[in-house]
Amino acid sequence: MAQIDFIQSLNASTRRNYVERVVEHDKAECAAVARRFGADYWDGDRRYGYGGYRYDGRWRPVAERIAAHYGLKPGERLLDVGCGKAFLLHELTQVVPGLEVVGLDLSVYGIANAKEEVRPRLVVGDARALPFPDASFDVVLSLGTFHNLPVEGVSRALSEMERVGRGPRKYFMVESFRNEREKVNLLYWQLTCLSFHAPESWAWLAAQAGYTGDYGFIYFE
Repeated sequence: MAQIDFIQSLNASTRRNYVERVVEHDKAECAAVARRFGADYWDGDRRYGYGGYRYDGRWRPVAERIAAHYGLKPGERLLDVGCGKAFLLHELTQVVPGLEVVGLDLSVYGIANAKEEVRPRLVVGDARALPFPDASFDVVLSLGTFHNLPVEGVSRALSEMERVGRGPRKYFMVESFRNEREKVNLLYWQLTCLSFHAPESWAWLAAQAGYTGDYGFIYFE
């Protein structure tokens, strides 16, 4: 396993008022709404999640970095676990024409409102029980999803990634922290997390699950 950063620069480009997130509204109520992963989470008020998650091309550089690092080629099959509205998948098809992409997400709303060009290749499902045969994908990704699972769910999801991938090209990214300030900022900002771990603990969990791919993190600096 190797630690690779594809996304922190994108994450850091968003300005956040961490304290306001906690004191301006009932954080517990907002989190309960967010964890439904419905319209409020994706396109409702900012207190419940994204505050309007719309395609703007920001995932293109991430897709380019992933495609270059893993040497993606036309005809290969790629799965994104927790694809949301599938903006990354759309960008990957633009960066690598002919790449066969599949996306899975727990959110019915997210799939129904995903990027139209890739929507037919998306399914509603659970990362802990992927509805795909063994070794059915050349590349398996999961960005910003597994921290939303309890620790036992993280283990199952990582095992599932390992099962459906047919090679070493696997990558997951989660929210994490390197110091007390980043930990506090994460706790203030998050709405949907159930697993809070430092990078070394995430690596340990992955190894215990038999996961052999790569991993990365975003931090709230």
